Amino acid sequence: MRLSRVLLLPVLVPALLSGCSSGPDFVAKYEPWRGKEESACIASGVLAHTTFLASRSALGGPSVCGTERPYELSAVLDGQVRLKPTAMLRCPMIPQVERWTRESVAPAARYYFGTDVVEISVAGSYSCRPMNHVSGAKLSEHGYANALDVAGFTFADGRKITIKRGWNGDVTEQAFLRAVHRGACQQFTTVLSPNYDRNHADHFHVDLARRGADGLSRICK
Repeated sequence: MRLSRVLLLPVLVPALLSGCSSGPDFVAKYEPWRGKEESACIASGVLAHTTFLASRSALGGPSVCGTERPYELSAVLDGQVRLKPTAMLRCPMIPQVERWTRESVAPAARYYFGTDVVEISVAGSYSCRPMNHVSGAKLSEHGYANALDVAGFTFADGRKITIKRGWNGDVTEQAFLRAVHRGACQQFTTVLSPNYDRNHADHFHVDLARRGADGLSRICK
């Protein structure tokens, strides 16, 4: 998969850096794999050329939060499916969001509702904070721009489905959301749904964290 036409916007985003701290708000450690993985992704050219992808200045600062080259992703599938609001993500996340939408979300929308998905509602992407906003907890994958929270989907016929209402909603909504949840588990190393805990009652959390001795362990809840 190749994306097309990267728009370069070499500007600082100080608003996103506010609140970053190496103090007691979170616990973090240096993990060399992150930089290596990101550099390999950028060098591969997988993100080359898309009007829906804007490269921004590095998200860094006084702490471990951020990423060397963040991207603002506003749509996938050549603009057919918007991300609203725009998501701030590191390179490795972007092909997985694209693939999940193409292989799981779009087919499930047509199968269960006979229409196309046109928008993914983003509840969160980059945020320099501890997991679940708990002070003193481990730095969230959101702090590395390595996670995406999805609150719902909008379809071409005007229908909207949210995780909060649809997860335990009517039979068809439940089936659709569980299908896209299963699909996410094929693309991301962490997928959390309302079944995980009440912190995720209204969204799916997906990320590409490494865990386990080989870094290949997955969580799908």
